[in-house]
Amino acid sequence: MPQMPEDTVLQVTNLKKYFPIESGFLRRKVVGNVRAVDGVSFYIKKGRTLGLVGESGCGKTTVARTILRAIDPTEGSILFRTRDGIVDMATLDNKGLKKARTEIQMVFQDPYSSLNPRMPIMDIIAEPLRAHGYSRKDQEERVNELLELVGLRAEYARRYPHSFSGGQRQRIGIARALALNPSVVVADEPVSALDVSVQAQVLNLLLDLQEQMGLTYLFISHDLSVVRYLCDRVAVMYLGRIVELADVDILYGQPRHPYTSTLLSSVPDADPRSAWHAKAIKGEITGPPREVRGCAFAPRCPYAVGICKSTAPELRSISTDESVTHEVACHLAEELELEGVS
Repeated sequence: MPQMPEDTVLQVTNLKKYFPIESGFLRRKVVGNVRAVDGVSFYIKKGRTLGLVGESGCGKTTVARTILRAIDPTEGSILFRTRDGIVDMATLDNKGLKKARTEIQMVFQDPYSSLNPRMPIMDIIAEPLRAHGYSRKDQEERVNELLELVGLRAEYARRYPHSFSGGQRQRIGIARALALNPSVVVADEPVSALDVSVQAQVLNLLLDLQEQMGLTYLFISHDLSVVRYLCDRVAVMYLGRIVELADVDILYGQPRHPYTSTLLSSVPDADPRSAWHAKAIKGEITGPPREVRGCAFAPRCPYAVGICKSTAPELRSISTDESVTHEVACHLAEELELEGVS
């Protein structure tokens, strides 16, 4: 049986997902690969929240879908602690996946397209219950309980999705994710499509549910303000790789990767009287099909030196305190003094 620390619920090691680039007659010839996820490793402890951040296209959603086996990984292990023991999601067969997915669920980004417009809310939330053999009576009782849990009225169960606002639809999506009482919830930008005031309500709901149910979150977002509010640790992705991983206060206050510092500079200051200037990243993102030699961020990094362009940096710990997590994939991490946010 696979092993991992007792307080760890999810441990991802060297996860890779390559999409083949096909060419030729009937597209039978593979001429390269899109390295959407290229060697990602992280862990999440029970009852904690890991934030996964980065620009659009960096591979965040692919990581999430691979963890749940919505798509199969090319390589790597995904150890998940279930009630019956530790399983590797990367190697489970269909029967094992069906059982494991009762304990790991997903909240999707778009509350408008993730709910079937032809199904009443009762059937939408009860769908996972029905798939696992719950009786109709048990389904109705559970749906009513879940609606109240996410701040909606039980009588809404007979209505259709078009009757609800974006924030209410996302609450319904959260209720569906919690139907089977999972221990881990993967939230893929669950508030990015909502107004700011509604975002705050949904985030507070997620925090309340985490406290009530002991949930563990993998929270994916490009909004660094939201991540700082909700998460305990943060992993920063760039072109399919994690370039920095640290506790939230350390990463925001003392970033050690130039890309992280640039991202943080894009967070607007809440004080309207302060002068705020986001740093502009020069150059363009290297296309995913291209195999990069050296650091993927080097062509856009103002601090890049010769070794950055010739040798890819490994993700390594730079913390002198063993109780503090701070890992960086940068050759100059100890030398640079980068600006964070207070």
